[in-house]
Amino acid sequence: MTATQEESFRVAMVQLYNDAKNDLGYNATYFIQMVSELGGVGTARQLLNATTVSTGFTTLWEHHRLDLSVEAHVLRPEFRDLFSRQELQIAKRRLNEYGYEA
Repeated sequence: MTATQEESFRVAMVQLYNDAKNDLGYNATYFIQMVSELGGVGTARQLLNATTVSTGFTTLWEHHRLDLSVEAHVLRPEFRDLFSRQELQIAKRRLNEYGYEA
């Protein structure tokens, strides 16, 4: 894990927010606040370790846009080594449970 990877992931998380807002009209205020406070990796870890999916995940699922989810981005090849095997498994399982091929 490098600082450059972490910064790239943070930028990708901000882009997720922007894409959801522009494409779906979904203003994920709490999400972007988390990214500002915890960074991208910290936000992803908090969301992955929650016992249930976030309301943002549910909103993305309802719009058939799980490609904009944190879970999908965690599994991108360039970001995988920022996360533990368990975190990657959680992301993959959640996406699969909601019908998204991870």
